[in-house]
Amino acid sequence: MTPEALLVLSFGGPEGPEEVRPFLENVVRGRGVPPERLDAVEEHYRHFGGVSPINARNRELIAAIRERTDLPVYFGNRNWYPMVEDTVAEMARDGIRSALVFATSAYGGYSACRQYHEDISRTRKAVGDEAPHLIKLRHFFDHPAFVKASADAVRVARESLPAEQRDAARLVFTAHSVPLAADEAAGVPEEGGHRYSRQIAEAARLVAADLGVEEYDVVWQSRSGPPQVPWLEPDIVDHLEQLHAAGTQAVVVSPVGFVSDHVEVVWDLDNEAAEKAAELGLGFARAATAGPDPRFADMVVELIAEHAHNAAPRALGRVPSGGCTVDGAPCAIDCCAPTRRPSRPATP
Repeated sequence: MTPEALLVLSFGGPEGPEEVRPFLENVVRGRGVPPERLDAVEEHYRHFGGVSPINARNRELIAAIRERTDLPVYFGNRNWYPMVEDTVAEMARDGIRSALVFATSAYGGYSACRQYHEDISRTRKAVGDEAPHLIKLRHFFDHPAFVKASADAVRVARESLPAEQRDAARLVFTAHSVPLAADEAAGVPEEGGHRYSRQIAEAARLVAADLGVEEYDVVWQSRSGPPQVPWLEPDIVDHLEQLHAAGTQAVVVSPVGFVSDHVEVVWDLDNEAAEKAAELGLGFARAATAGPDPRFADMVVELIAEHAHNAAPRALGRVPSGGCTVDGAPCAIDCCAPTRRPSRPATP
């Protein structure tokens, strides 16, 4: 089917103090999260005036994509306005019969990929028979444009350190932690699971290779589950303490697991991690996410061309990928099967 539009599908975020609580309640609906936990997360948003950067970054990306394609570009979110159900209903009214979907996650896994398939399926059912067919674009963690944009962001961040710290600064990649059980279920069973953490590690390897860096670390951030549930570790703040104890003088942190800034990135890295580094006397520089780089919008247009013009896919990685299906079908029956969700919210 020939695509007639592009839907940018994202997580969503509040854009004012009055929106924070209802947004968080949308995120955790049905998960039994205690109100006091929401109170704590709400304070993170209050620190930034109740505004998450994610919607603004997505609008900037959409504007850049529109400069590069003749397709109409729509915007919908899972958890806050513009809600994807409303957007797809608008697409149906506009006569769109088939559209591509760019989800703002580069990776596989339940939260990173399959949940977007579920969003697509749920939305089409809500809109009804007039809903367009929706084709989700593939993972792009190893696309050359994503890798190059991430690597150049590290270069810029490294230059912000004092001259005497630049050459010795340790490169640390971060991504959103998930429960170990969710990572074990990521991918199809015959791969042995762990598609999410393997893709994160591969993206880090590719970015480090572009930089000519042989030694680096992959760590995790934004854990939100109860302490009795094991999650991917080490945490970025704990890792900074370990690096300091080992004699490291400075770090450059690359949030390679994220497409754009949102509250988790700016709170966990620009506040908690930066404050810990200052407390330890560590030089600290945080690289930008890849999304604002013009090459990122170029990449989205390349992904469109794979479907609209049968363009050959570009990928640098050595680990399995996927993510491209029609109308919300999973990549395979047991691919990234959902596990019991943690009882605390993530905070994009």
